[in-house]
Amino acid sequence: MRLYDLKEKEVINMCDCRRLGFVSDVVFEFPSGCIVAFIVPGPGHICGIFGRDTEYVIPFSCVRQIGSDIILVDVKVEEILQKCECV
Repeated sequence: MRLYDLKEKEVINMCDCRRLGFVSDVVFEFPSGCIVAFIVPGPGHICGIFGRDTEYVIPFSCVRQIGSDIILVDVKVEEILQKCECV
C-alpha cells in the first residue's frame, strides 16, 4: 500500500464512533521502515477557517483494521491530540 492510498482513507475511532479525519502523514522508524504512527490533522478553529494548531498522532499499535475506504482505530482522543510543531 502506498502513502497516497492511506491519505484517501478516513480514520474512525471505534471508542466513540467519531470521525477523526484523513491521514496526512506517516511516521516511520529508521532504518527498519516500519510504520510507527499516523498523523491526522486535528479540529480546526471556527469552521476550519483559521487553520489548525493541533494534530492527532495515532500509534500504529492502536490501528485495529485498515479497510478499502476507512481505517478503524481504538484510541482515547485526549491522549493522542498534540500541539503542532509548525514553524
